[in-house]
Amino acid sequence: MPELPPALSGFWVTFRTQFQKVNTEQYPEQKDKFPPKPRFHGRHQLNRWADGLEKCVGCELCAWACPADAIYVQGADNTEQQRFSPGERYGRVYQINYLRCIFCGLCIEACPTRALTMTHEYELADNEREKLIYEKQDLLAPLGPDMVPPPHAMVEGMDAKDYYDGEVTGPTDEQREEARQLQRNPGAAL
Repeated sequence: MPELPPALSGFWVTFRTQFQKVNTEQYPEQKDKFPPKPRFHGRHQLNRWADGLEKCVGCELCAWACPADAIYVQGADNTEQQRFSPGERYGRVYQINYLRCIFCGLCIEACPTRALTMTHEYELADNEREKLIYEKQDLLAPLGPDMVPPPHAMVEGMDAKDYYDGEVTGPTDEQREEARQLQRNPGAAL
C-alpha cells in the first residue's frame, strides 16, 4: 500500500476502530471486578503502633515534601500524663487538603517513622469543598482489636527506639488498665 499523508492515516485508524467491539467498564455497578493495582496511590492513612500509640511524631517533614502544599501539621509535646506517640512530640493537628493533593507519594517517602501511607481508597469526590479537607481523626487508622486508644504510657521498660525497631508487639495489661481508668474518669489525665 502506498504511503498515505499523515492526516489520512489518522482518519484510517479512526475508521478502522469504529467496527471494533467497545469495552465499557460498568462503574460503579461492577467496581469489584476492577480493583486498583497494588501500587495505586489512594487516600492517605496515619498508622499506629501495635499498642495503639500513633506513629506520627509531628516532625512536619511530609508537609515540607509536599509540592502542592496540601498538608498541614502542627506538632505538640508529649507529656507522661498525655502520651499519644512514643517520641517527644506528636501530630496534634494533621490535615490533608484533597483539593490540592496530586497523589505523588513524596510525603510517604519523607516520613521517617512510616506513619503516613497511602491506601487503595479512590472514591474521594464530594459536593462540598469542606469535606475534602481531611482532619487527623479522618486519617487515623482504626484501632485494631488488641489496641488501646491513646493517650497512654509506653510499654514498661521500652523507649522510642524499641518502638521503631518493632519490638513492641501489642499493649500490656498496665496500658489496658490505664485506658479503662481514663474511660471511667476522662478528666484524670489532664
